[in-house]
Amino acid sequence: MPPGGGLVTRRLWLMAGFSASAGWSLAVPNLLIRREGGRLRISAPQIRFLTGKPLEQLRNGATVGFVCQVTMTPTEISTSILARAVDRFVVSYDIWEEKFSAIRPGPPLRHAERLSVPAAEAWCLDEALTPPASLPLSSVFWIKLELRAEDPKESAAIIGEPGINLNRLVELFSRPPRSTQPHWMEVAGPLKLQDL
Repeated sequence: MPPGGGLVTRRLWLMAGFSASAGWSLAVPNLLIRREGGRLRISAPQIRFLTGKPLEQLRNGATVGFVCQVTMTPTEISTSILARAVDRFVVSYDIWEEKFSAIRPGPPLRHAERLSVPAAEAWCLDEALTPPASLPLSSVFWIKLELRAEDPKESAAIIGEPGINLNRLVELFSRPPRSTQPHWMEVAGPLKLQDL
């Protein structure tokens, strides 16, 4: 089994088992959110981003960058942001082994190799920086995950000598994605930290 694949599978089965015992639907939720230390961790089993144009580029030998933003808001439709985290990761493909590698440039730098498509997708989202879990335990909030394939023109403005320009990355998410830019979004809520 590829690295990280078993952990994701166990989480999904645990979630399905809990859902069944509680009388809920066995459908896998769009976002799985857990509290780990002082941060939130997110899995998005419904988001399949290594498909279509990004997958074609990877199989043609290119690396593909993805940018993501996770925001916490007090209501589902709100312009008020309680917390935000933006991040970037880069995926490549080894044509000889037919496996994927992924890098989160950081800091801290993290990477994984010899991954299948589902394992690479799960690893990237699991490693993405998320907002700190710093709200009062009983406060209600919503989580929104936005993911975009990088546009090479935008990448030049985001990536600089000292690292990633976070202001440019936040600015990027203030604009809607172009119609030709692969993008994904999922929202979950209402949530409370005490329940995670």
